[in-house]
Amino acid sequence: MKPQLLKIPKQPLSSFSVRQDTVPYINNKWHYHIEAELIYFKKGNGTQFIGDHIQNFNDGDLILVGSNLPHYWRFDTMYFKNNSEVHADVTVAHFREDFWGDEFLNLPENKTIRSVFEKAKRGISIQGDTKEEIADLLEKMLTTEGSRRLMLLMEALTLISESQIVPLASIGFDHDHKEAENDRINAIYEFTMANFRRHIPTEEIAAIANISPHSFCRYFKSRTRKTYSQFINEIKVGHICKLLIEDKISIKQICFESGFRNFASFHKYFKQVTGKTPLQYQKKFLEKKEKAA
Repeated sequence: MKPQLLKIPKQPLSSFSVRQDTVPYINNKWHYHIEAELIYFKKGNGTQFIGDHIQNFNDGDLILVGSNLPHYWRFDTMYFKNNSEVHADVTVAHFREDFWGDEFLNLPENKTIRSVFEKAKRGISIQGDTKEEIADLLEKMLTTEGSRRLMLLMEALTLISESQIVPLASIGFDHDHKEAENDRINAIYEFTMANFRRHIPTEEIAAIANISPHSFCRYFKSRTRKTYSQFINEIKVGHICKLLIEDKISIKQICFESGFRNFASFHKYFKQVTGKTPLQYQKKFLEKKEKAA
């Protein structure tokens, strides 16, 4: 399942790229690039795929994706509706790990930055008190020029090294850049995201992937390190989390709206993925929301 290689443009007088996105379809496909990516979702919700990791992303999330790590930000459908009042606001920086020269990262003072890049090979979610400060530095890069822009990036990376972080892709994840299958993973992801609420027969998804049903399960697991059933259940759990956070319908309604046929499976897979029951997850989120208010 080869992701698409993207070439990241930058201004002639800039050594790295920083931009603000307000539309959700920028690079809305399974892709990778040689640049590391630091992305801040000031406003935006959807599902993130990083390596073999699947999870919701929400307002305020800050992620660092390492060089050549495949990823995909799939915004929720409400962002694509005509005349929608919901708008994205995303700031993203792309930079080569060695853009400041071969020797720079080998300086003893930059040991912590080297460590950040090593951890980012799996993708990392930045948590804790430093997150807002790093996001502020990233947004300042949009309007800063010259050496001060470099200093802002160095300061952001240094703060990340001091932050609470959560690794995303599994430690053994890898992908083969040489496979000539650019569109297959995107087709599988798009079809699954559109149809996960119903039963998807192996024959149907195998036809989307353009391989035989007999080969599909083995093929999918060899590329993603998980079965297709696990993949679907993780997407369902991500959808459940979103509905629990919104707190607009009952847990019973959430169960069937997410494609589970009974409560036993609903609770089993949700706890398997999150470590909590749906009620515990919702209660913890609402408590955090009350404290922040």
